[in-house]
Amino acid sequence: MTISLYVGNLPYTTDQNSLHDLFSPFGEVHSANVISDRETGRSRGFGFVEMSESDARNAITALDGQEHQGRKLRVNEAQKRENTRRRF
Repeated sequence: MTISLYVGNLPYTTDQNSLHDLFSPFGEVHSANVISDRETGRSRGFGFVEMSESDARNAITALDGQEHQGRKLRVNEAQKRENTRRRF
């Protein structure tokens, strides 16, 4: 089973490849996405990583609260959004 992880407080220089590389020591990364601002294209400082459940649990234990490039990472299981209204 694959689960999605929320990764917060990322350095603004983080891209998909470096996020993938950060999580790959804990198992196979199915996807790694850094969320960017629609207007500027700049990172919003968070992203999502998909991994198998056991690998994801190991990554949470190892990375949550750890400092990465001067920022303390926040890593937990992603929550489903309740109200997903789109803004235009």
